[in-house]
Amino acid sequence: MKELTSSPAELNEPLAGVEHIAIIMDGNGRWAKKRLMPRNVGHKKGAENLRKLIKDADSLGLKYLSVYAFSTENWKRDKEEVESIMGLFRKYLTEYFTGNENKNIRVKLIGNLEALPKDIFQKGKEVEKETANYTGLTLIIAINYGGRDEIVRAAKKMLINLQKTNTLIENITEAAFEKYLDTYTIPHPEIVIRTSGELRISNFLLWQAAYSEFYFTNTLWPDFTIEDIKKAIEEYSSRERRFGK
Repeated sequence: MKELTSSPAELNEPLAGVEHIAIIMDGNGRWAKKRLMPRNVGHKKGAENLRKLIKDADSLGLKYLSVYAFSTENWKRDKEEVESIMGLFRKYLTEYFTGNENKNIRVKLIGNLEALPKDIFQKGKEVEKETANYTGLTLIIAINYGGRDEIVRAAKKMLINLQKTNTLIENITEAAFEKYLDTYTIPHPEIVIRTSGELRISNFLLWQAAYSEFYFTNTLWPDFTIEDIKKAIEEYSSRERRFGK
């Protein structure tokens, strides 16, 4: 990742050198509760908001957008709520990415995907294949994802490969390990955003966000817009990134 320069010309550009933004989409339930509605209504509204934001982010010129859609811990929620969220995934993958609305959006799913319902797993792989050569925004959807789980899965895959190839321990480096992560080939996010006012990262992109800038907003996810992203970029452009130097 490149360190942001402070030249006026760059800071006046809409993206200020930002290629990748990651978002913890939080606040669907609270959005619904404020309106005396079921939590499922909030999740539906949040999915509709993501649909619009993807289009706006692509128009802005953003190259990568990662969204935390469902964590490894979210299975602990009420069964009806989980089933509703899975239904949204089915609808989203079937109607949105295979239709004509976003023909230039490339999709990548990350997480422990094989543990998902079989039909969602298969449809996700189909969408990845169908959009692989698209040249617009790359949307990374974290589903059944946990940062610790990703690192453990990567370590297991690396160990299996080391045993097969008799690779020396001395050859284990950060760069070598990163090849086994879900996000290999995707640049680390410059900005990680969390909506709804919560001040934690909840096991999201633990490796990748090591030197990301964090931006927290009280805005609930269904109300979050491209203008909020622009505010995050503006805040980012005022910070000095030293990467430990």
